[in-house]
Amino acid sequence: MRLDSSLRRRLWLQNLLFLLLFGLVIGLLAWLSARYAIRVDWTAGGRNTLSESSRMLLDRLEGPIHVTAYARDNPTLRDAIRRFVDRYRRYKTDLRLTFVNPDLLPDRMRELGVTLDGELYVDYRGRSEKVQQLSEQALTLALQRLGRQQDQSVLFLEGHGERKPLGVANHDLGTFGRELAKIGIRMRSLDLSREQRVPATAAALVIAGPQQPLPSDQIQTILDYVRQGGNLLWLLEPGDPSGLQPLAAALGVAVLPGVVVDADTPRLGIGNPAFLPIADYGPHPITAALRTAALLPQAVALNLRPPADWQWVVLLESQGRSWTETGSLDGPLRFDSETDERSGPLTVGAALFRPRPMGSTAAVDPPAASQQRLVVIGDGDFLSNTYLGNGANLELGLSILNWLTLDDTPIIVPPKAVPDPNLNLSDRALALLAGIFLIVLPGGLLASGWLIWFYRRRR
Repeated sequence: MRLDSSLRRRLWLQNLLFLLLFGLVIGLLAWLSARYAIRVDWTAGGRNTLSESSRMLLDRLEGPIHVTAYARDNPTLRDAIRRFVDRYRRYKTDLRLTFVNPDLLPDRMRELGVTLDGELYVDYRGRSEKVQQLSEQALTLALQRLGRQQDQSVLFLEGHGERKPLGVANHDLGTFGRELAKIGIRMRSLDLSREQRVPATAAALVIAGPQQPLPSDQIQTILDYVRQGGNLLWLLEPGDPSGLQPLAAALGVAVLPGVVVDADTPRLGIGNPAFLPIADYGPHPITAALRTAALLPQAVALNLRPPADWQWVVLLESQGRSWTETGSLDGPLRFDSETDERSGPLTVGAALFRPRPMGSTAAVDPPAASQQRLVVIGDGDFLSNTYLGNGANLELGLSILNWLTLDDTPIIVPPKAVPDPNLNLSDRALALLAGIFLIVLPGGLLASGWLIWFYRRRR
């Protein structure tokens, strides 16, 4: 087609207009990209995104948070800290990050006890916490502790052979006690032979498997504490000798005879049928974040019929092939329907709650100040030093105490595993890949090029 000068001029104007419009679109996109940020986490498991537990905690923390990173002028380290803290700043805009070179302030470092290059110092409402690991679990737990208006004090009943909250024996709860301290819950022993009542400052009372009968006056003290609105964790044991039947009657809790056993434990690699795996959790804030099974050694089953003013929820339930074994646990076990044995599923843990009684003197904090909370578990071994590391035992125990101290924010931050970056191939697979990329693909390209050249030449 012959192009005259008029047609060339129109084509030139069209091209110029296209370039102008194209430049305008590019400029608008650049302006929008500078004004608005869009972040998408495409990593496996969302490793660069905060968990739901951390986001809920940040929503609950009112007011600014100041994070000071004591890191030397190392661009790699400071960039890693900045990217890590930015995950939190996306959900809480008043969270500030400041870098300080520790070499310039040695006296301040000794005062704060900062010993690691890259250590974080978190300030919130006049309280401070040190974080030595760049992990979501560490920083979120630090914020959890700072978010409490004050450290909660949980009392552990003692004087009757109970499990000790700071003890080191296998049956004690020392390891669990140290984990409680990490989330801002302090433990103190309570001897009712010395104290005439449960202090009103207690956030909760824990009865962890007494091995001796309680005097009647101490039982009455515990009953008064519950009736006045106190929160309670009661860890029951088979053949409980404590004599706390009045408390059980007041709460409508009955312990079924025998020990819960599960016929499916051998398939799960558990040799003792009385070691009860709990995979069925009830719908409750305590169990909402649990993703793995807990293990309860020698648990008792519960039959709950609370008074009308109490509400209750099943927390832990055994599997369908479980039952309450009333005979010896040695030798083959078989369910006998003609005895007092009860078949599963069975309740081995429950949460009870009701509106807090009028005139209550128990220590409370919003937003759950109007609610009294109790948890009854048919086993105490799962929190002991021996069994705390099995399954979700630790997470379950922390969630129970967190809920009892009137904090409904989940504290479990599930770890986000990094997928295996290594690809291990056999010699045959490596030879096959080499043949494909070094011979087949180049040969195919050469052959297709020759065919195209050949057919064009014949035209």
